[in-house]
Amino acid sequence: MQFASVNYLAVFVAAVAGWLVGAVWYGVLSKPWVAAQGKTMEGFKQQQAGKRLAFLPFVLVFISNLIMAMMLYGIMKHVGPFTIRAGLISGALIWFGFLLTTMTVNNAFAGRKATLTAIDSVAWLGALLIIGAVVGGMGR
Repeated sequence: MQFASVNYLAVFVAAVAGWLVGAVWYGVLSKPWVAAQGKTMEGFKQQQAGKRLAFLPFVLVFISNLIMAMMLYGIMKHVGPFTIRAGLISGALIWFGFLLTTMTVNNAFAGRKATLTAIDSVAWLGALLIIGAVVGGMGR
């Protein structure tokens, strides 16, 4: 992939949109997400308050969204047209083939609850769908 021909605005907007999807998703499902980890909201807040770099996971999520947007852009450039439909399909296939499978296996070996896998994996599905739609729509 030639980096000179990348639509960096599309990649950046897609990453921001994906990050926002996660923010809304976890904002709505914060209590079930914390419970799925076997914690209470009070305990979780205390744990976070003691961290000096509590913001770091949010930065890592944005960097992950940025990398996903760039890779999805590259895949779409090599595979097919830049359309919203193609972006949605590509995002869904990447999620199903790579994210859902690895998250399920990792969480199963770690003994995490299926609810946690569901909440986290659907968050990444939403992020990849919006990233795919933005990259596909803004395209070249």
